[in-house]
Amino acid sequence: MTTFNDFGLHADINRALAAKDYTVPTPIQVQAIPPLMKGRDLCGIAQTGTGKTAGFSLPSIHHLLTYPHRPTPRGCRMLVLAPTRELAAQIAQSCRDYGRFTKLTVSTVFGGVPINKQIRDLSGGVDILVATPGRLLDLIDQRALRLDDVEIFVLDEADQMMDMGFIHSLRRVAKLLPSRRQNLFFSATMPKEIAHLAEQFLEDPVTVSVTPAATTVEKISQYATFVEQKEKQALLHAVVASEDIDRALIFTRTKHGADRVVRHLAGAGIKAMAIHGNKSQSQRTHALQAFRSGDIKLLVATDIAARGIDVSGVSHVINFEIPNVPEQYVHRIGRTARAGAEGKAISFIAPDERPYMRDIERVTRSKSEPMPLPENFNELVRNLPKPVAGPRDTGSQGRDPGRQRQDAMRGRGGAKPGGDRGPRRDGAAGEGAEGQRKRRFRPRNKSVGAHKGAVTRVN
Repeated sequence: MTTFNDFGLHADINRALAAKDYTVPTPIQVQAIPPLMKGRDLCGIAQTGTGKTAGFSLPSIHHLLTYPHRPTPRGCRMLVLAPTRELAAQIAQSCRDYGRFTKLTVSTVFGGVPINKQIRDLSGGVDILVATPGRLLDLIDQRALRLDDVEIFVLDEADQMMDMGFIHSLRRVAKLLPSRRQNLFFSATMPKEIAHLAEQFLEDPVTVSVTPAATTVEKISQYATFVEQKEKQALLHAVVASEDIDRALIFTRTKHGADRVVRHLAGAGIKAMAIHGNKSQSQRTHALQAFRSGDIKLLVATDIAARGIDVSGVSHVINFEIPNVPEQYVHRIGRTARAGAEGKAISFIAPDERPYMRDIERVTRSKSEPMPLPENFNELVRNLPKPVAGPRDTGSQGRDPGRQRQDAMRGRGGAKPGGDRGPRRDGAAGEGAEGQRKRRFRPRNKSVGAHKGAVTRVN
């Protein structure tokens, strides 16, 4: 069995791994670390939860320690690009953990927070910079950051970057990087357009791949219930009341939909918080901390906001709305059943969502087990508690009142001067389905209830 000691990593890194009681690497770490330590470019196909962050950060920190020198003012030696604020913060914290016994400096920059402190932090240069594309370009435009000394460039969640419209930003960043550098490219999926993007960044890369879709879903018990869209709130209340939930991620397709779910749950006295692109950074951080600590058991999220979030102990994933991109389904349910634990995924399927489910079944080559509606479901629908009155009730819903007033004065929704520019930057996608393709299906006028035919078990 391979252990971290077999890689020949710097002693300070091994000390940090021992402090975290990490001894056995994951499959992607076994595949990725040796070629990266030799300076090779790498293309990795891996999803969240496979250990890819350690797979690229450990050999990169080893390089920085093996060839030590001070970063240049306003420069960085290693640049990591991530699509969302949460993922950027998570990667930066991992780098700090693995470099805790070194003098390496780590900085994180993303939108939604004041830029002036980030400018000050970068003035003397940093060893490792983790950034979202929008804020990175803001800093470059203000001449607070230069990229001509980057030795290692990491592009994480490339498929999500493309879904969020960052392709032009990535090409601009690429032009600012030095020609001699090591490139690391990671994506959960590798369709043709992502492969073409990889070719623009990589030179003679090593390719590693772990966890295909069918392998991910076969570890999870999956259930599907057919229900009218307007009755989903009642079904959610019933599921939350009947299931033994440790932590549950509830997915919606839109930001406003996530807020509506939280308000309906609050109306029934059920604590939950939402995380999506319209939330301020402090609200998103607070919601994640409450979910991780166990203060709340239910976190309602959109696909973009949840991408890259790695929280242990998630017992349930509830698809309040079905994604219209099959790969998103795999990303969603892959957040449960980790580290050998059991996991359960429950999907609420409205009539017009049935085509989405068929696509999911085809891609994953599996079928979900039918979950009948509760016997007293009609009564639950009739007696559904009213949602709380507005988005400010618990401090975990909607946007800050001050921010709303500023938006009203500007006559637009949430953009800040000097903040992230362009469509859907830094995880703040426009309303509609976040990160999903626009597809139209004609609703079918059929009665719905507990499914009596073959519902797919998704593997």
